[in-house]
Amino acid sequence: MALLSILRLITPSYLVVEVLSPSTEAFDRGEKFADYQTSPSLQEYVLINQSQMSVECFHLVDSGIWGSQTYRQADEVYFASIDFRCDVASIYRKVPGI
Repeated sequence: MALLSILRLITPSYLVVEVLSPSTEAFDRGEKFADYQTSPSLQEYVLINQSQMSVECFHLVDSGIWGSQTYRQADEVYFASIDFRCDVASIYRKVPGI
């Protein structure tokens, strides 16, 4: 099943969060993100790095225009699409070695 087909099953999808894996990072940043961008409801796409405290948020600024913000350990991340905020450190709280 194509990614967009899966996304349509759970629409409206305002926010998609991916935990990056070294083996799929290029796909998540490229083809998968491009596929997600065709969803009319998607407002934010978030990539969480599994080896360091880094959360990259892509957000729809205007029709077809995406901005990005990278959050680090001391930052507070904000997901505007669902009006949720939390410390980056709390996302990694139970991840060993980070």
